[in-house]
Parts: sequence; C-alpha cells; structure tokens
Amino acid sequence: MSDRLLVLVRHGQSEWNLKNLFTGWKDPGLTEQGIAEAKAAGRKLKEQGLSFDLAFTSVLTRAQHTLDLMLAEIGQTGLPTQKNLALNERDYGDLSGLNKDDARKKWGEDQVLIWRRSYDVAPPGGESLKDTLARALPYYVQEILPCVLRGQRVLVAAHGNSLRALIMVLEKLTPEQIVKRELATGAPVIYRLNADSTVASKLDLAA
Repeated sequence: MSDRLLVLVRHGQSEWNLKNLFTGWKDPGLTEQGIAEAKAAGRKLKEQGLSFDLAFTSVLTRAQHTLDLMLAEIGQTGLPTQKNLALNERDYGDLSGLNKDDARKKWGEDQVLIWRRSYDVAPPGGESLKDTLARALPYYVQEILPCVLRGQRVLVAAHGNSLRALIMVLEKLTPEQIVKRELATGAPVIYRLNADSTVASKLDLAA
C-alpha cells in the first residue's frame, strides 16, 4: 500500500494571507492559525498511518515551517528534504505586498481578477500560472516523480500555485479547470500513482 505515494500540502495560513496581501515570493511567517493547520495536517497524515522517505519544499519560510511542523507530528523530524525555488509560490511582481482591495482600487476589479484567475496573463513584473507551471513541472518530472515511481513515499509542502501546476498534470486538468481549483491551507491531498505515473487513487483530507 505504501508504494508510489505522493502527498501534496499547501502551507498553513501565513501572516499575509490573514492581512489579505499578495504574497508571492515575499517571505512572511505562519500565523497561529497557520501553525495549528500545519500540526493538524501532520496529525491527519499520522491517522492515515503514513510515513515518508523524503520531502520536498520551496525556499520560502512558510512552506518549510509547515513541513517541519507536520514531520514533528508524524515523528519524522530530520527527514531528508530537498528545497528548491522551483516549488516557490507564483511571483506576483508589482502586486507583492499590496492589499488585494487596494490593488482593485488601483487597477480595477476586472484586471486584478484576470491576473489572479487567468492561466497565462501575468501581473506587472510577475508570473502567470503558466509561467509557474513552466518551472514547477520540470522539477516535478525530473526530481520528484522518479522518487515516487521508485516506490519512495514523498511529501511535498509548497504553495497554492506551485501545487496547482503539479495537480494539473496529475489530474489531467485543462487551463480552464486548474484556475478554478481551490487548495485549502494545511490540507493534505494523498495520491497513489500507477507505474506509468497516472493516478491510481486520490484522497483529499480537506473535508
């Protein structure tokens, strides 16, 4: 049952999530709620009887802290972990650090919605979801997927948009479908893969 296990977790609530700010590559920490979410995610994984051989995360604090808290709950502190900016959140460019309501006042509701929810339109100085996929997907294919297919149990703690890139491929979603896909903070999604890298089963622990 433990073969070809891949678990994706979006980091717990960050200080800027709470303040309704565009975060991107900025590096705020977790809120108290975010810490609680990360610990709860770890407990959910433990309840499923899961343990891991290695982990992947971004170079941003909120994802790394979430991973550490989950591993502490599972009893696997010190798990071999690879950190790479390929798994970073989408770069929001000029929007980073701005309150989302203020951004709407500056650029208009429609334009901000396009930047947030389109597949291939990037905000000024930033990345579109398509751009994020262009860096996250090769990393997944070259570094993460081979480990899973070798039978290693892999935990990935990252961000809403970098994880969307992986989910788009795993679940064969269209650009229109992936932009509508919501990922709850601190909610593990458990995939078991077939030998050909397609999804054999999926369990979303957000519920």
